[in-house]
Amino acid sequence: MTKLVQLFNNNRKWAAKVNAADPAFFPTLSKQQQPEYLWIGCADSRVPANEIVDLLPGEIFVHRNIANVVVHSDLNCLSVIQFAVDVLKVKHIMVVGHYGCGGIKAALESDSHGLIDNWLGHVKDVYRFHKEKMDAINDPKERFDTLCELNVIEQVANVCQTSILRNAWDNGQDIQVHGWVYSIENGIIRDLDVTVTGHSDSTNL
Repeated sequence: MTKLVQLFNNNRKWAAKVNAADPAFFPTLSKQQQPEYLWIGCADSRVPANEIVDLLPGEIFVHRNIANVVVHSDLNCLSVIQFAVDVLKVKHIMVVGHYGCGGIKAALESDSHGLIDNWLGHVKDVYRFHKEKMDAINDPKERFDTLCELNVIEQVANVCQTSILRNAWDNGQDIQVHGWVYSIENGIIRDLDVTVTGHSDSTNL
């Protein structure tokens, strides 16, 4: 229980610090949110979206799950995307994976992990789509890193194929989808150069 009390104390200190720096911050924040970005990332505690890109609360809309997966049957993720696109009118959607991802590692293993194996089947599908390339890599770390990257690229394609994005582009909405990967070892984000700006770009993924 002591640790939970500490969290409440930390919260009060943080709120006081923010208020001291900008007394109008919380009153303004409480009235609206107008983020330009939707971050779809991994639930890993080492990958906090706001801190990594040094943005304040209210500046980035976030959805996170194990291994930053986007599938058409996940109504949670789709609802977040729809709200971000249709209501918030975000300009950019970033699918952000990270090296050292536990979900990717588990998908590479043959061991059973219980219920999560069903979710990681989506990552195993990515491996299957790129089996020839993956099987040709002998170095374990390189294989691990490569699947982290390929998974991001696949999820970018999945975002672009949702009815939400397709309708948005059909209606002339200015929105781009990006694929990034983050390194926990040095804190740097790498752009995987798979930015999609409309239907014509999405066909190349």
